[in-house]
Amino acid sequence: MSHRKRSTALALASALAGPAVLLAAPAAHAAVVDVAYACVTPIGDKSAVSPIDIKAVKDGAGYKLTMSFQKGVSSSPVELGKGAMSPSAVIQVAGAEKATVAVTGPPNPEAVPANTPIKITDLSGTYTPKKSGKVTFTAGVLTIKALGTTTTCTPGNGPGPSLELDVTGPGGGAPEAPEALPQTGPTDSALALGTLGATVLLAGAAGVLWLTRRGQRARS
Repeated sequence: MSHRKRSTALALASALAGPAVLLAAPAAHAAVVDVAYACVTPIGDKSAVSPIDIKAVKDGAGYKLTMSFQKGVSSSPVELGKGAMSPSAVIQVAGAEKATVAVTGPPNPEAVPANTPIKITDLSGTYTPKKSGKVTFTAGVLTIKALGTTTTCTPGNGPGPSLELDVTGPGGGAPEAPEALPQTGPTDSALALGTLGATVLLAGAAGVLWLTRRGQRARS
């Protein structure tokens, strides 16, 4: 194959492959966001920064969200035994609609030493959109329950969203159906032809009657 023909073939292949690459691109944008938590604990106020990652996986009519903490937050003055701590949080949804999604996770799988940042297990929950469009997911309030106490950690730095996603609500976001227009299908056409036929028939009968009467007058 000549150099010119080979170049032409490569150009055509690139042009054909281009749209396929664009079609395969995901309609989502994710980022790990540093969240500065201000925590109110039974032993006083504490603060900690943890990078937060939020992922979404399509699950039926909704999306399964997973919120991951890459660093520990808060701490305990005493050791927390295995399974002693239960975490939960709220994810804020904004954009096409505003909502909150509750996410929860399993208790700590291992003991947490005293005065050590508490590593939060992955939290998950389900988001079912009511509208179609672009929405964002941002870390909200984190709650830690341990040894009969509750610690509440609130993002204090106005973090940006960890995930931006195009979602589909009920009905796929299809526009509302327009009002029904007057029917002009076969049924109406048949009715129109029937009416026209009846009119012609009546006119013909009237003509025959008129001619009959005229003939009778002529013979009298």
